[in-house]
Amino acid sequence: WLNSGSMNYARRQHKASVLPSGKVLVTGGYNGPALESTELYDSSAEIWTVTNSMNHARRDHISVLINGKVLVAGGGCDMNTRFDSAELYDPATETWTVIDSMKHARA
Repeated sequence: WLNSGSMNYARRQHKASVLPSGKVLVTGGYNGPALESTELYDSSAEIWTVTNSMNHARRDHISVLINGKVLVAGGGCDMNTRFDSAELYDPATETWTVIDSMKHARA
């Protein structure tokens, strides 16, 4: 293990996805309140860059790469709230799009 640059925001209960470019997208998490912020890690430059925030703050969600885009779904904003919402991140435009919700809320 090697130390590299620090994220811009401390967080836990977040998720990470490796993008086709090799960069790592870190989404949401918790640092007091749930976070909507996201960051990209560039391992070749060893730097973290803030990118566009998700539409909803969430922690304990899922994050998976599908056809070059990142699907984020579920999670919650605290220990008692669960979401059915989902959104899709497009690395080419660094934008988030809200998509159809799941049938059931889950985290």
